[in-house]
Amino acid sequence: MTKEEDEKRLAYLKSIVARLPEKPGSYQYYDETGTIIYVGKAKNLKSRVSSYFHTEVDRLKTKLLVSKIRDISYTVVNTEEDALLLENELIKKYNPRYNVLLKDGKTYPSICITNEPYPRIFKTRTINKKWGTYYGPYSHISSMYAVLELINKLYHPRTCRQPITKEGIEAKKYQVCLEYHIKNCDGPCVAKQSYKAYQKNIEQAREILKGNTRQILNEMKEEMKHLAEELRFEEAEEIKRKYLLIDSFVSKSEVVSHTIDNVDVFSITSDEKTAYINFIHVANGAINQSFTIEYKKRLNESDEELLQLGIIELRERFKSNAREIIIPKQVNVELENITFTIPQRGDKKTLLDLSIMNGKQYKFDRLKQAEKLNPEQKQTRLMKELQEKLGLPKMPYQIECFDNSNISGTDAVASCVVFKAMKPSKKDYRHFNIKTVVGPNDYASMKEVVYRRYHRLIEEAEPLPDLIVADGGKGQMEVIREAVQDELGLDIPIAGLAKDDRHRTNELLYGFPPRVIGLKTDSELFHVLTRLQDEVHRFAIEFHRNKRSKHQLHSELDEIKGIGPKTRDVLLQKLRSVKQIKEADIQTISEVIGTSKAQIVFLHFHPEKEK
Repeated sequence: MTKEEDEKRLAYLKSIVARLPEKPGSYQYYDETGTIIYVGKAKNLKSRVSSYFHTEVDRLKTKLLVSKIRDISYTVVNTEEDALLLENELIKKYNPRYNVLLKDGKTYPSICITNEPYPRIFKTRTINKKWGTYYGPYSHISSMYAVLELINKLYHPRTCRQPITKEGIEAKKYQVCLEYHIKNCDGPCVAKQSYKAYQKNIEQAREILKGNTRQILNEMKEEMKHLAEELRFEEAEEIKRKYLLIDSFVSKSEVVSHTIDNVDVFSITSDEKTAYINFIHVANGAINQSFTIEYKKRLNESDEELLQLGIIELRERFKSNAREIIIPKQVNVELENITFTIPQRGDKKTLLDLSIMNGKQYKFDRLKQAEKLNPEQKQTRLMKELQEKLGLPKMPYQIECFDNSNISGTDAVASCVVFKAMKPSKKDYRHFNIKTVVGPNDYASMKEVVYRRYHRLIEEAEPLPDLIVADGGKGQMEVIREAVQDELGLDIPIAGLAKDDRHRTNELLYGFPPRVIGLKTDSELFHVLTRLQDEVHRFAIEFHRNKRSKHQLHSELDEIKGIGPKTRDVLLQKLRSVKQIKEADIQTISEVIGTSKAQIVFLHFHPEKEK
């Protein structure tokens, strides 16, 4: 598009904006093909739409959207609530390119009560409102099965799929099935259970699915009293059985407060690309619904904008008529006869915290699911997290860690382990024998090894690490800095893993002077860093143990010229020790290894007898 054509486009759009009413409504943007690419809502249409065409708009994605607009339409409504509802409907209908994308992750099951004369109750993932009434969806499958099990135990709804009518029952068209004989059905098909009794059971099942268990329990109490007064004890006992089943079920549910009734709770957990909105409904003091939806961001939408959209979507989906909504932050919207509450303490704050926890858990589960399908995604996330925590110039793809190992300065060694993309790269591990340091001096040994490692990498033109991690605190970090920065002139970031008084790693240090980096010790990133530390310990100790073992196996026999390992082993096997070999006469030694070699060994220990 030429500059003149773009100016003409903007002039046309601004002429539409100039005519917009200052009323609530929804607006739609179209591209050159006439496709709706964005749907929005506003308290004041003229003010909101004109903001897109201000010269000071600096968000890149918003500028991109504006560059695609070729036409604008709008719909005026009476209230901001109606504008929200209309926006939600249009987004679901047209799925515009630049609006947030609602993703449910998968189809959760619901419970259906059919619209038959003798209704059935079952779980399903297919929603067809012509068939019946649906309750759910249930994101926690175990909760759904618990409700179904309770209803089946209490009311024995029929499970057969044959259409049953009153006329068919009167004409005796049906026969009882196995479910009747094993007492899972009361036989309404052959009039063993009356139509009225069956319908009463279905109505009570509906109340349980709505979460109105307290009301049912109160009705059962009254019925038990009435039956007991009439001396109908067997019927009262059956009501008591049902009462105890419901009461046991309720006691296992999340009872939050007997004073809270018919309340919706919403919370939002978001990152740069995605927002997760959790919904909890409370009826009669207990949670009877919990669900989380996911929005993919398109235009860097704020939490407030997405929370508004989520409230409308979820209340509509679950047919909520609650007049109080608990939220974590203020939303700039008014809904008719609805009170918004931002609790600071008490039962409502407990509910809000529970909703936030559910949202975070859903986000974590989705992340884990994605990382199982694509393991590299987890590695990238951890590298990016470490980069952000330390403020590194780039993601730390290659991380190296050093450790020393010695006993009182003897057999002093060091090791270097390398992690690439947060995983061990064992082919790049290196061992070092300490050459210039005498005695137990960990700092000097560390400095020598670090200098040798990176001096060689420079000479061989090998890639340098993105991060060096010291197995220790400030002292280790400082000697590494002296070798890397002062002596080699390299600019490689250096971190340290410090231990507490019980020799357990509890802090990540970074910078000079070193500062503690806020990192939870139970986080995934901290576990990876401690694994790096454990690996360098293991590698250093293994090398030191092997070197020490070789020295322990060395004996004075190895220093005798002309006596090889096989002769040495035969002598030690027969005579047990070097001491006994020294004390043996030449004839005894000859019997073991022969005359010529015996003479060499004997004269080594008794040089005075050479003449």
